[in-house]
Amino acid sequence: MATISFGGLGNGLDFGQVVDQLVKVAKLPVDRLTKKKTDLSTKFTDFTTASTKVAALQSAAQALRLSTSFDRTTASVTDSTVLSVSASSSSTPGTYSVRVVQLAQAHQIISKTDKAVSSATTDIVSGGSATFTFRVGSGANQTVTLGATGTLTDLRDQINSLGAGVTASVINAGTEETPSYRLALSSTNTGSANAITIVADGTDLDLLNGSGTGGIDTLAAAQNSQIQIGDQTLSPLTVERSSNTVSDAIVGVTLALTKTTGTGTVQVNLSQDVNAVRTNIKAVATAYNEVVKFINERSNYDVTTKQGGIFFNEGAARTVLSRLRSALSSSVSGATVYSNVGQVGFKTERDGTITVDEGQLSTALSTNYSGVKALFSNQGAATGLAQSIVSAVDALNDISGGVLALRKNGLTSEISRVGNDIARQEDFLAGYEERLKKQFAALDGLLRQLQSQSGFLQAQSTQRQQ
Repeated sequence: MATISFGGLGNGLDFGQVVDQLVKVAKLPVDRLTKKKTDLSTKFTDFTTASTKVAALQSAAQALRLSTSFDRTTASVTDSTVLSVSASSSSTPGTYSVRVVQLAQAHQIISKTDKAVSSATTDIVSGGSATFTFRVGSGANQTVTLGATGTLTDLRDQINSLGAGVTASVINAGTEETPSYRLALSSTNTGSANAITIVADGTDLDLLNGSGTGGIDTLAAAQNSQIQIGDQTLSPLTVERSSNTVSDAIVGVTLALTKTTGTGTVQVNLSQDVNAVRTNIKAVATAYNEVVKFINERSNYDVTTKQGGIFFNEGAARTVLSRLRSALSSSVSGATVYSNVGQVGFKTERDGTITVDEGQLSTALSTNYSGVKALFSNQGAATGLAQSIVSAVDALNDISGGVLALRKNGLTSEISRVGNDIARQEDFLAGYEERLKKQFAALDGLLRQLQSQSGFLQAQSTQRQQ
């Protein structure tokens, strides 16, 4: 559309400025709606952030909800060069003497020196073809076939292509000037059950020693790991496994063996992981305080500006704090030692946040670990505080009736409605401004015409007077 401009009246009045001012006044409702939408969007963002912090509190409580959350064991060993140890929740505290008698090995054999060849590409088939058969443990026979010009490299590659639990390699057992290439076979897995057996060998390597100068040398025996648990002067328990990772000897404990101990032993110590539990309990207080501080900061009223925070007079925000406070401060039915968090060091401050007396909490954990466990975790039909917090958060976020969910949905609808109102108002303003421009353009033209006629009449009057 062409731009409409005004010359203005003879007294200097600019109709363009008049139109701008009229439109500006008419735009005030739109400005108010825009501010309202901005405030609603900010409130929605803050409620979303509050939901995230509430979810973090629930996650912290989840770490204490189950009885197994307290069945945590820390493991250590007196010599970590011999073995490393890790414990799961199914382990129990205790101390064990462990002697590593032998480590598990993978079987490794190599062809005899007398049958070595000077090049890895030397023909090792005397006739038109040759077969080579082996097996691993009690497994099926595995066979490869070489053609008339088959080499050591060909045999290696065909064995490896089987993927049968054996890795073949070519080793130069000689010197750089006088090489002596031999075939080495290594079992993929450790343990005596994975020994390699040569069943048939039609190559010149003669691993079955049909010529009297062939056969094999053993580089590593196929053997299991072996440990003894208990006092060596009494009747220690002997445990043998196919690998160096022993995970089913001591329940809930995994031993990763790295070195034998000779006739000596190492001590494996398992104890309750009180530090981890203490950390998890404090994490609940920290996550709870994050929620309280966030909502408090947005619920204040500034007496100077007479303005409330984004959550001022927000019933949903107050309900969130009330529900969480009730869950954390509730008494646990059936708890015989500690029935509320105040007894293990929790204290509520004036602003609603929680402080934890670490000395009191540590004392409670060291003197009555089971009592602290019964306070926070579910014990049979008894609901612990952690479960109360988890349930409170679920109720707040319930899509059909949760305060947080409903408030965010309400804000979303309100933001959409205000946005639609703004769009309608802006459409009206655009038409209103266009009408004003046309009306004042017409007025401007009329005034110019009248001014021109006035000037003509005045000139005629002057001529007559002369």
